[in-house]
Amino acid sequence: MKRFHVHIAVDDLEKNIRFYSALFQTEPSVLKDDYAKWMLDDPRINFAISARGSRLGLDHLGLQVESGEELEDVNRGLSDAALPVEAQKQAACCYAQSDKYWTVDPQGIAWEAFHSLSSIPTFGKDTAIQIKSASSCCSPSK
Repeated sequence: MKRFHVHIAVDDLEKNIRFYSALFQTEPSVLKDDYAKWMLDDPRINFAISARGSRLGLDHLGLQVESGEELEDVNRGLSDAALPVEAQKQAACCYAQSDKYWTVDPQGIAWEAFHSLSSIPTFGKDTAIQIKSASSCCSPSK
């Protein structure tokens, strides 16, 4: 089963944790000095915020899956969209190690499809991916 993913870059983590905890009526399931994540079932979403000096606002969208097979199914859908897709295996980001596929939609919004493999003790940093779409102004650089 897939879970929708939203990652937002924020300037004041504490203030945003208070806001989103009130909105979702629950505390984050992951809380670090620079990152918070809510794994919600209603709505089924992996909602993350981070204060790491990125441009504020929407960082990227995505789909989190529960298996490698589901990840390959989502990758086939990304490939069918006729946009460039980049693979990242064993990526370390957001306190998790994951296999991922990245693309950029026609508006320039980064999309990631991922299967989390394990938790890790650091935020980590994915290898920069350079994807350009016809109307894209940016690329995922997690």
